[in-house]
Amino acid sequence: MSGNRGCFFNTVLFLVIVFVPVLGHILATLMVLEDDHSMTGKVLWLAIIWLMPPWVVLGPLLYLLFGQRRRRVAFGQPYYQQQPSYQQQQQRPYGH
Repeated sequence: MSGNRGCFFNTVLFLVIVFVPVLGHILATLMVLEDDHSMTGKVLWLAIIWLMPPWVVLGPLLYLLFGQRRRRVAFGQPYYQQQPSYQQQQQRPYGH
C-alpha cells in the first residue's frame, strides 16, 4: 500500500513535518525578542526553544505556557485604559 502513495505525497508530508516545527521555533523566537525579559532571560528562553530537537515542539510550547509576560492580549480581549468617570470629567474646567 505504501508503494501507491507516490512522490508528491511523500514530498508534501516531508515539507509539513520539517517546516511546521521550524516555523513555530521562528515565531517563538520573535516573541521572546519582543517580550520584556532581561538579557539573561532571553538567552535562556532561546536556548530552551532552539536546543530541543526541531521535531519536538516542547521548547516553543514551554515558552507559550510559562515564558510569556501577562501584558499581552489574551483570548482577543482588548486592553482598555482607565477612563475617567463622568463625574470627574464634569469637574474639569473647559480649558484643561
